[in-house]
Amino acid sequence: MSDHESPELIDLFTAYTAGPDSIGAHLRAAAARAHARDPLLVVTGADMALYPGDGRPPTVLAYRLSNRGFKELAAVSHLGTALASLVELYGHDPGGVWRADAEKLLHRLRRSRAANSTALWRDRIAAVSHRGREEAIATMVDYACAVTERYLVRVLAEPSSCLNHRTLREEYLEDGPDLAVSFNRIMVATFFLVGMDNAHRLIAWCDGQDIDWARTMVVVVGQIGRPTAGVTWRTNGVAGTVLAASRHTLPLERLYIAPHAPGFATPVGGDLSEVTALEPVLRQLWAGTRVTVELGAAMFEGYPAFSPGDDRAGLLGERTVTRADEVITEQPRIRSPKDWFTLVTRLRLVMEDPRQLLSGAVTDYAAQQLIEHGNNPLTVTVPGLDDEPYPAYGSVSAAA
Repeated sequence: MSDHESPELIDLFTAYTAGPDSIGAHLRAAAARAHARDPLLVVTGADMALYPGDGRPPTVLAYRLSNRGFKELAAVSHLGTALASLVELYGHDPGGVWRADAEKLLHRLRRSRAANSTALWRDRIAAVSHRGREEAIATMVDYACAVTERYLVRVLAEPSSCLNHRTLREEYLEDGPDLAVSFNRIMVATFFLVGMDNAHRLIAWCDGQDIDWARTMVVVVGQIGRPTAGVTWRTNGVAGTVLAASRHTLPLERLYIAPHAPGFATPVGGDLSEVTALEPVLRQLWAGTRVTVELGAAMFEGYPAFSPGDDRAGLLGERTVTRADEVITEQPRIRSPKDWFTLVTRLRLVMEDPRQLLSGAVTDYAAQQLIEHGNNPLTVTVPGLDDEPYPAYGSVSAAA
């Protein structure tokens, strides 16, 4: 105890809020016992565990490790950001590392284009949600590599005219007469394909568990995405997918984001001992949070109540956008797969807003589209891939 602290008042402080024998600890334990029979769904950055309740063993889905094609698609979606980063590096130091980085990127880009094929996506990567689109994905990747290589060759030859954001936007990122498909559309397509694959598997898994969503306790634990991202349900793509999987029957007040709560490692060889040991800890975390909420309602009845809002409004955006001079604070609503102004606005938002997951620009939209189409990926329109005028595979020259 510090010299400036009062022992008597510190003892009073600990009577309620600190230590295993405090009133608060006793209340949390009692609340956990009251919810012992309720299903508990725990989501980490890599796994989802369902604890059915009453001491029954958990079931685990390793959704991140089973995400086929995530890194390959991310490699393509990151090309736009990589070129923009080269612009910044050149601006900071024209004689610095940008050239070596550009040459390394060009080398790996050429190797990737050579390795890309329909067979790669169909037979090796073989994501279930991509079935029927493998040729289209391979064609998109071939085109993306070709136009990026073309720009990189120019960058290395004439950096002073190419390494600026205006040229990059006008000749690579945005729609224009010299591009069959702009790279902004490719970024949306790759993000959507990743989000659709995650959502398809999570929805199918949740459907198979026969979850009573009205009683389910949901907690998302640990870091998901960049350190500042995904700390609210509006900015957490996995939380949005869980809400969609429940067909919006999970009450929003039963879903908590707890980035500092303990998680578990992906089980190896079917060993669920760590997952099982964590159940009482996370039940008490959820129940303790819930009972404090209920205390607030009981203590201050007659005053305005807190509401977490409407999960549908937040999931699909609270407003539409139509003008470049608008300022937004949340994801705007996507009106259709052809709503390119909104889709690209979302790309900007997830870059500028540190609360957002970079890959979450269209994850919520992909999940909702799957729900509306019976969780059948082939009947969902993938913006930036389906109905885009990609040139035939291998037909685009990378020469400047």
